[in-house]
Amino acid sequence: MLKVDSIEKGIVLDHIKAGKAMQIYKYLHLDALDCSVAIIKNVKSNKMGAKDIIKINENIDINLDVLGYIDPNITVNIIEENKTVEKKQLALPEKIVNVAKCKNPRCITSIEQELDHVFKLADRETGLYRCMYCDHKASKK
Repeated sequence: MLKVDSIEKGIVLDHIKAGKAMQIYKYLHLDALDCSVAIIKNVKSNKMGAKDIIKINENIDINLDVLGYIDPNITVNIIEENKTVEKKQLALPEKIVNVAKCKNPRCITSIEQELDHVFKLADRETGLYRCMYCDHKASKK
């Protein structure tokens, strides 16, 4: 049995779809942190079958839009003194900025390199996002 210690203060990202933890690690730039970050993959879950968990041993600002875009079912638990003091439920954000890149070679973002890649939620049911400039659909990395 794998034992991962609880954290005294920090953030636990729970209910991550199995296999998505490394993508979240990359998107949130968790490699740049000086604190401990634990990634637990394929944990047995009654509700999900299997899930991933990320434990960050520090309270940091997390881009909830990035998390909501990757997996809106993630639960963000804020930990203080070994207790969960807040649980944040996510949703698909209405707009994402510089999370996905437009793949349309004719889009203005391909020419103007410093321009932000902005996508608007086009269909909440399917999680479809479209480029604000050219209407091209976003593809998750």
